[in-house]
Amino acid sequence: MQFRSGLPDDLDGVLALFDANVAWLVERGRSDQWGSEPWSANPRYVDFVRGLLAEGVVTIAEINGEVVGASVVTDGPMPYVPAAGEVERYLKLLIASPAHRGERIGRRLIALARELTVSAGVGLLRVDCWSGGDRRLVRYYVDEGFVPEQEIEVRPGTSVQVFEWRPESRSAGEAH
Repeated sequence: MQFRSGLPDDLDGVLALFDANVAWLVERGRSDQWGSEPWSANPRYVDFVRGLLAEGVVTIAEINGEVVGASVVTDGPMPYVPAAGEVERYLKLLIASPAHRGERIGRRLIALARELTVSAGVGLLRVDCWSGGDRRLVRYYVDEGFVPEQEIEVRPGTSVQVFEWRPESRSAGEAH
């Protein structure tokens, strides 16, 4: 697996990751998270992903030239998350190919986001995830060493869990 800086040209590859994850979630009866339609077919979602790739530090994970993961780290949170009140980095996107589950793509992208945060001298990295369903995503981030900070309702019936990680509070989750 190789990691490289992302470019706006990576839009199609990242949208393919969203589409693959939507299909994977739908197959498992979990369409509440990202819906049931391909993101690449919805202009609003395409614009959202294009905007993500145009801000912050974009990292692309590839295997044999295939985009298998992506992350975006920015200087501030998603619009629905209150500012931290201190300098922070925010992991606005973390996505991996469902065809490569178990290859620790997300874990490696998180490690790179942490390295980016520490190398900038920043003491806070935050991320949020959908907190519905079986809360599997919430457990994932806790297992990766993030500490739950607050839960925010983003629309009726849909909430996200915001997490934080501080370099001085390193835990077993990041040591894997």
